[in-house]
Amino acid sequence: MWVAAVMGVVFVVWMLLSFKTSRPDGVLVAKVPPFRRLMFYIMAGRNESIVFFDRKIRAENLTAYLAESKAFGGDMSHLLVGAFNIGLAENPKMNQFVVGRRLYARNGRWLSFSMKRKSMSKKAKLSVVKTLMKDGETFKEMCVRINDQVGVERSGKKTSADVEYDWFNLLPRPLLRGAASALRSLDYFNLLPNFFIEGDGMYTSIFLANLGSVGMAPGYHHLYEYGTCPLFVMVGRATDEPVVEDGKVVVGKVLTLRFSYDERIEDGLTARYGMDSVQRVLENPQRWLGCIKSDGSDTRPMFPHGENVDLGDDSAVAEEK
Repeated sequence: MWVAAVMGVVFVVWMLLSFKTSRPDGVLVAKVPPFRRLMFYIMAGRNESIVFFDRKIRAENLTAYLAESKAFGGDMSHLLVGAFNIGLAENPKMNQFVVGRRLYARNGRWLSFSMKRKSMSKKAKLSVVKTLMKDGETFKEMCVRINDQVGVERSGKKTSADVEYDWFNLLPRPLLRGAASALRSLDYFNLLPNFFIEGDGMYTSIFLANLGSVGMAPGYHHLYEYGTCPLFVMVGRATDEPVVEDGKVVVGKVLTLRFSYDERIEDGLTARYGMDSVQRVLENPQRWLGCIKSDGSDTRPMFPHGENVDLGDDSAVAEEK
């Protein structure tokens, strides 16, 4: 008798939790096309829904911009974060995620990227930096802010993430497996607290991996089932490749970006618009991220763009979307 009572209580609790739609990191998208809603059940995992894209970027302007940005600590990782920040801002449907077989619009534009605690050291631990993008911020301000975060990661001191990993690693394998399952269940029912989500690099809009910093070519990365990241981007180093200019084949500096995209969040056309935005920024960073002037007089934000900036034909692309 008591077994039936316990099962009844469990069933009632399960039903009540199933109706909980609020989350600290996103807002439920109420109007989802029927065919897309079915995708959440037919393709329950991100790697069942993964689509791969390549995008070739002309890197001549980018290389020159990076050389100038070193004056305040800018590098390729900063430039990628700035470009994808604009890509997300111009294409907000890319900033969505699926969890618990529901679609959510994410609160804020969050970007994560991986780094070595000590550059080029084989023994150095891999660390993840996660940052919330701010409207009205200049590229220089963003670089300084991110470098402060990187400084904490490279200080040698244990971060909150390190402490969490140490505690989990103390558990024997059966308990660790159970803890991982419990985390997924809490996430499924929207019960994870905000402090846990904000501190975890896999609860992010985009994860960037800059392999060019260690001399590697980009690969095609899987999407993690853990967390809510729907887009993984791998970037290699710029290389000399044959390109066509005015009907002639010439040698150009090319940067390859490889995207892994969860198609459940939105259709491929939205992914194309997002990649177009990122490409436009990377191929003309002086216009979209702000000119770098030694006197510090350029205070134009990355996004929203300054009212007095002439965007030329590029503005028509954004308006069309």
